[in-house]
Amino acid sequence: MEKLFTKIANRVAHITGLAPTFAACCLIVVIWAVSGPLFGFSDTWQLVINTGTTIITFLMVFLIQNTQNRDGAAIQAKLDELIRVSEGHNHFIGIEHLTESEVEEIRDKCERAAKRHDDHIAAMAAKKAAAPKRGPKKNAA
Repeated sequence: MEKLFTKIANRVAHITGLAPTFAACCLIVVIWAVSGPLFGFSDTWQLVINTGTTIITFLMVFLIQNTQNRDGAAIQAKLDELIRVSEGHNHFIGIEHLTESEVEEIRDKCERAAKRHDDHIAAMAAKKAAAPKRGPKKNAA
């Protein structure tokens, strides 16, 4: 059942993201609006578009959430693997399961460490620039 839902969700997400699908939806709305005088702008005429869009929106919310959850989990797994095989700190693997405040704390630590590193690099560059330049040695004959 899960594989079937994933297959359907992927297909629908792909189709709904296409320009022709958007154009078809716009055409439906135009046809509905133009048909207003034919139906006397009745409550039933309004109910058709309201009910249709509500049902589609309701279903799409779950479909989009499913697609985003899978995409997010896949990206997270890829990042975790890159961290695992690199010189990065393995304690970053799985931090997406922490609370928002815990993640913010880690993010702040990373930003402070990056600033310290940048400051160190800038200081080294300044020191190198201030050092007297040595020319090539002249051979005494």
